[in-house]
Amino acid sequence: MRHKFPIQYRRVSILVSLSIILTIFSDTLCANRPNILLCISDDQSYAHTGANGDPVVQTPAFDRVAREGIRFTHAFCDAPTCGPSRSALLTGQHIWRLEEAGNIHSTLPKKFKTYTEVLENAGYAIGFTGKGWSPGRLAAGGRETNPAGQQFGNRKLKPPFKSMSNTDYAANFDEFLSQVKETQPFCFWLGTSEPHRGFDLGAGKRSGKDPAKVIVPKIFPDHPVVRNDILDYFVEIEHFDNMVSRALKSLEKAGKLNNTIVVVTSDHGMPFPRSKASLHDDGSRVPLAIRWPKGIKDSGRAFHGPVNLSSLAPTFLGVAGLEVPDMMTASSLQDVIQNKSRPNHSAAFIAMERHDGCRKGGKGYPCRAIRTKDYLYILNHEPERWPAGDPNREFCARYIPFGEVDSSPTKTLLMENKDKSGFKRFYDLAFAKRPSEELYHIEKDPEQVVNLANNPGYAEIQKKLSDQLREKLIQTKDPRALGLPAPWDFYPYYGLKRNKKWKVATKP
Repeated sequence: MRHKFPIQYRRVSILVSLSIILTIFSDTLCANRPNILLCISDDQSYAHTGANGDPVVQTPAFDRVAREGIRFTHAFCDAPTCGPSRSALLTGQHIWRLEEAGNIHSTLPKKFKTYTEVLENAGYAIGFTGKGWSPGRLAAGGRETNPAGQQFGNRKLKPPFKSMSNTDYAANFDEFLSQVKETQPFCFWLGTSEPHRGFDLGAGKRSGKDPAKVIVPKIFPDHPVVRNDILDYFVEIEHFDNMVSRALKSLEKAGKLNNTIVVVTSDHGMPFPRSKASLHDDGSRVPLAIRWPKGIKDSGRAFHGPVNLSSLAPTFLGVAGLEVPDMMTASSLQDVIQNKSRPNHSAAFIAMERHDGCRKGGKGYPCRAIRTKDYLYILNHEPERWPAGDPNREFCARYIPFGEVDSSPTKTLLMENKDKSGFKRFYDLAFAKRPSEELYHIEKDPEQVVNLANNPGYAEIQKKLSDQLREKLIQTKDPRALGLPAPWDFYPYYGLKRNKKWKVATKP
């Protein structure tokens, strides 16, 4: 005899069945989504990996990711300064769209969506170790947690050199993995404090590296002080690379490596004069390699088109099958991953506002740039200001001359020998005022030391790049390009003020 259940019980039964089906479908969908591991160093220029051609620094982890994935030869940060670069990467937007986040020692307003938020809402486990979004005050922007994710920082180690952090980044990644559910996809930010200054003086030489083998960039004098300074920087890059290597081994052991998008990069260039806090290549061109066996078509290739790190945000969301928020204006790299035609990667765009508050009234050095494979064009909005910070330390929050440039043996060498033969041109490259426009031919002048702006032979190219940059700025609503108030000089500065008299000017 058949039992007839009341209709309300049958409805409940149907709803329970649907709930079970949806749960199974959701678990299956999550299980198929790729994991993401972003490994980001702090202040590393493009040239300084083995895969990118340096003969001294040892980076087997980066080299493996490049060899088994895609190596990007023209990747650029959105801003050659920590906080703004990281804000752009997280939000998929250029810094001129991010209000206060366009400055370092500022905040990242909550209204700007990050790829981590979207992933977390879709079921991803989110975490970070070391340096996530930083430096600044997140509470000022309405955020309660670091946008890189939940922090994992309990695991410590004895670093190989005293200048390095004692955070065991790779062990903290392991702790994060142990808490991720079996079918849950994850997104983790492994951010080291290396190779940010300061360095352990002589560490490179003590590690057995030969200063004679260092390739000295043409923006510096070929001097023993510079060679050894670069060696000290290299050992810190190698510490970062070792953490990446350990993280890869952990993924292999867990059986998760093949469906994990592994990205290895840096927030901007090396902490040397005319590098960090400069739109020239030594400050803005960064290493970038992506490995993802399940998703990359034709692995083991190089991609030579110019790309910005802000492209990572829409890329991560796209490969996860999620909708990219309209406010994210950066171009996804999915076409590069799938080895399809790539009309969106003909130029990268770089910008700077206030770096470390080293001018009177807390003013920055506003500039914008377009970088194609062949040329770099820079527009300096306030050429009467000192690009590296004021030479008078009284005008600097850090209370050092030319305070946009970190203190270092190389900086000291240039400053102490500025009037000597063989040094002045390097001093001027690093610290002197710059014209309103700069133009460099990359093939003829890869280090960008010969400014071709206003050279009649390059007038057509200069105009074309200037127009292309302006069109991009207007399209993406840069207040400076639109003739609107540009408030970056007047936003609060949340960094350490060694000069107690220093303060940000109020708006006129």
